[in-house]
Amino acid sequence: MDDWLARAFLEQYPACLWIATVEGAFHEIFGDPSVIFGMPSAELKGKVVAAALEQSKAALWKTRFERALAGETLLLRERCGDSTWYITLFPIRCDDRVLYAGGLAREMTPWGTAEQELRYTVLSALKSQEFERKMASKFLHDSVGQNLTALGLQMDLIRMDLEGVSPDVCERLVGIQKMLEVMMEEVREYSYELNPSTVERAGLRPALDRLALRVRPRFPGSLRVNADPSMRLDPKIATALYQIAQEAVQNAVQHAGCSAIEIAVKSSRSGAILEVRDNGRGFDPGDILCGRRGLGLLSMEHYAAQAGLHLSITRNGETGTLVRAVGAGAA
Repeated sequence: MDDWLARAFLEQYPACLWIATVEGAFHEIFGDPSVIFGMPSAELKGKVVAAALEQSKAALWKTRFERALAGETLLLRERCGDSTWYITLFPIRCDDRVLYAGGLAREMTPWGTAEQELRYTVLSALKSQEFERKMASKFLHDSVGQNLTALGLQMDLIRMDLEGVSPDVCERLVGIQKMLEVMMEEVREYSYELNPSTVERAGLRPALDRLALRVRPRFPGSLRVNADPSMRLDPKIATALYQIAQEAVQNAVQHAGCSAIEIAVKSSRSGAILEVRDNGRGFDPGDILCGRRGLGLLSMEHYAAQAGLHLSITRNGETGTLVRAVGAGAA
C-alpha cells in the first residue's frame, strides 16, 4: 500500500521528476516531461538523452546529466515557450557511490514579484546607461574632437608662417601635431565605442571590424569577422545585433578560455542571423549559480527584446558556446 501511495504521489505531483542512469538514459519519469524535453515520457523512457533529443538540446542535457552524475547539484532556470521552469539536478548516492542522477522541474510562471522588480530595475539601469553613453559620445565627438581638429588646423597655419623664420620651432610644432593626431584618433575610437548609433552611420560590418580591432590587443587567439558588407539591415536591428555581438565577444574573451572567436552575420528568408562562436569551455545559460549569468546575458536579452530578435545560447563542452540572434530585417 505504501509503495502504491508513493507512486501515485509521484505521478500526480504537479511537477516533472525523472531518474537517469550513469549511461545518461531515462530510467524513471513521473509527470509530463514534454514541456522540458519536447516529447512525452513514453518516448523518453529507456532512451539515452543524447539519442532521444535533437542535437543542440541533447548536447546541453548530456553535459548537465554528466555534471550531476559527477556529484554536482545544479539549479537551473529554463524558459519553455511562455512558461518559466526551475529545474534541480542532483546525484543519487548509495554507499557513497553516485548511481543515478535525479531531476525535478517545477513551473514558476509568473516569476516572483521580487525577481520581476529586480529585472525591471536592471533594464532601467541599462537604458539609463545607453543614454549616458550617447551623451558622452556626443560630447567627445562634437566638442573635444572638433576642438582638437580646429587646434590642429591653427597649428598648421602657425607652422606655415614660421617655416622660413624658425625651422626649429616648426619641428617642435610637427611633433605636437603628431601627438594631437594620436589624441584625435583615440577620442574618435572611444566615441564610436560609446555610441551604438555608430552602426547606423557606418554600417554593421564596419562596426564589427572596429570591435575586432579593439579586442585583438587583449585577446591572443584568432578573432574573425564574416559578414557581407553589402547586406542591408534595418538600423534598429543592426544596432541590436552589434550590441549582442559585443557582449558575446566580451564574455568569450573574459570567461571562456578560448583560442578562437568567430562573428558571422548572414541573411535568410526569416531575416538577419548573427552567430558568435567560441571554442572555449562554454557555460550553461540556464545555470542560476553560474558566474557568467550576469549583466552580460541580461544585456543581450534586453537588446534582443528591444529589436524583436530571438536569442539563443547553446553550450557544448566540446565545441564551446554559440550565441545566436535571429530576426526580421534582412533586405
